[in-house]
Amino acid sequence: MKIQTIVKIISAVFGLLGVIFLFRIIGAGDEEIKMAASMGDFGTVSPLVSLSIAILIITVLVTLFFSLINLASSKEKLKKSVIFIGCFLVVLGIAYAASTGVETPLKDGEVLSASGSRWVGTGLRMFYILAALAILSMVLSGAKKLLNR
Repeated sequence: MKIQTIVKIISAVFGLLGVIFLFRIIGAGDEEIKMAASMGDFGTVSPLVSLSIAILIITVLVTLFFSLINLASSKEKLKKSVIFIGCFLVVLGIAYAASTGVETPLKDGEVLSASGSRWVGTGLRMFYILAALAILSMVLSGAKKLLNR
């Protein structure tokens, strides 16, 4: 049996399960789900969430597996990947060093720890740095194309 056939069958099973769980949710109705959730019963929605998590995990694992196989096929690709991962880690280090953490009360009465606050700041700073680098890259690429004409 070909791998493509197996993937189609698995996809069809996941799709069918998703449709069944969706119809269960639609059949229950919004009000009933809200009432059950207020009492701590998430039985109607939980199967769909679990299915989504399973599909996400399988997708990530398969993607990583085939990406690593592709990288292992060429030393040049592997070298470039390691360089880019190193650059990403440098940006992470810069963003983490530039971030500070302060205990922050949340709306639900919980408290976000100083460490958690620092990681949130790190994520925001990484986004800004990477967005700035992407914009700079596009501007430089456009300028290079204009100058080469």
